[in-house]
Amino acid sequence: MSRTDNSNIYAGIACGMGAGALWGLVFLAPEVIRGFSPLQQAVGRYLAYGALSLILIAPRWRSIAGRLTPRLLWALAWLALAGNLFYYVLLASAVQMGGIAMTSLVVGFLPVAVTIIGSREAGALPLRQLAPSLLLCVAGALCIGWQAVVMPGDGPVATRLTGFFCAVGALLSWTAFAIGNNHWLRRQPDMQAQDWNLLIGLATGAQALLFLPVVLLIGLGDHDAAAWTKFASVSFAVALLASIVGNALWNRMSRLLPLTMVGQMILFETGFALLYGFLWEQRLPTPLEGTAFALVIGSVITCIAAHRRPVAADATIAA
Repeated sequence: MSRTDNSNIYAGIACGMGAGALWGLVFLAPEVIRGFSPLQQAVGRYLAYGALSLILIAPRWRSIAGRLTPRLLWALAWLALAGNLFYYVLLASAVQMGGIAMTSLVVGFLPVAVTIIGSREAGALPLRQLAPSLLLCVAGALCIGWQAVVMPGDGPVATRLTGFFCAVGALLSWTAFAIGNNHWLRRQPDMQAQDWNLLIGLATGAQALLFLPVVLLIGLGDHDAAAWTKFASVSFAVALLASIVGNALWNRMSRLLPLTMVGQMILFETGFALLYGFLWEQRLPTPLEGTAFALVIGSVITCIAAHRRPVAADATIAA
C-alpha cells in the first residue's frame, strides 16, 4: 500500500468520524420532538432536506440535468426511499418505542452485514483477516443488547418488542442503502460526491411531498405554536447537519475507503448516538455500556490495522 493509499485511509476515517457524529443526532431528534409522529418527523426533515438541496444545486443544475438517465433517476428514487424516508420512519418509531440504546444496538450491526457482503468484492480482504474486528463489533453490540434487556423498560413489553422490529427494519433498509449508494458512487467517478448527495436530497424531498397529504389526512395533532417552532427548528437542523453535511462526508469517505471498511465506519454513528443518549438522559454509562464502547473502538482500530500495511515494507517489496 502506497503513502497515498494510507493518506486516503486517514482522510476517509476522518470523514467517517464526522459523518457519525452528525448522524448520531438523528437518534436524539425523535426524543426531542417526541410529541410528533415518526411520519411527521420524516416528512418535516426531508422537506427541509429537499429545499436545501434545491437551493445548493440550482447553480449547477444545467450541467447535472443532462446526466440524469432513467436508470440513474430510478437509482436515486430507491436510494432516497431506502436510506432516508423509510429508514427514518422506522428509526424514529424504534427510538420512541424502544429507546436510543436499543435502537443504536440494532443499527450497530450494520458493519457486520456490510462487511460480509463487501468481502465478496474483487480484491477485498478475506473474512479471516477481518474476523477480530467483526468479533469485537458483535461483542460490543451484545453488551449493549444485554444492558437493554436487563434494564426495566418504561413501556409495555409489546411496545418495546415492536420498537425492536422497527429497528431491525431500519437496519435492513440502511444496509441496502449503504451498499447501493457505494455501488452507484463508484460507477460515476466524475460526479462530485456533494452533487450526488444533493440529487438524493431532491429525490427525497419529492417523495416527502407525496407523503404530505397522508400526514394531513391522518391529522397534525394538538400542538401549540411553540411546539411547531421546535419541530421546524429540529427538522431544519437535522436536515442541514445530518442530511447535507453528514451525507457529504459519508459520500467522500465511500470513495476513499474499501466497502469492507466503509461498514466499520457506521460504528462511529453508534458511539455518538449512545453518547448523545447518555447526555440527554443525564447519566453516565453503566459498566456494560462502557465495555461496549471499548469493544466498538477496538473493532474500528483492528479493522483499520487490517487494511493498512507499513509504507516502509511496501517500499522494500517494490525495490
